[in-house]
Amino acid sequence: MNDQRRPGTRDPYAGPGASRSLKKPPESVVPGEGPQQPGRIVATRNHDVIRRWAEQRGARPATMPGSEYNGHLGVLRFDFPGYGGAVLRAVGWDEWFAAFDARRLTFRYQERGADGAPSNFNRLEQPHRDEL
Repeated sequence: MNDQRRPGTRDPYAGPGASRSLKKPPESVVPGEGPQQPGRIVATRNHDVIRRWAEQRGARPATMPGSEYNGHLGVLRFDFPGYGGAVLRAVGWDEWFAAFDARRLTFRYQERGADGAPSNFNRLEQPHRDEL
């Protein structure tokens, strides 16, 4: 068996779960800009898009208690109604977006799942070192 990597395979230095497709600039989808294909995952840094997506699902901006550092928010989350699990602390949109912008995060989300039903899938990602 040959140990050489095939061209086009995943970058071994990108870290766990990273792929070349995540290195391209995130596409921002604004409501009314085009069709939302079921199952499609898009990315944005647009505050209006993020807030609209969360509010349509009844989600509120939140943080994990105890994750704060030097008076700044720590882990950013959305608190969805009816979900148990970790206890989250509600925060205001201004404070949440200030932390989001300071860390240069990207919001990846899904409008609808592959079955066409509204999706709560979301993930906050930090930029890769080569994008800083």
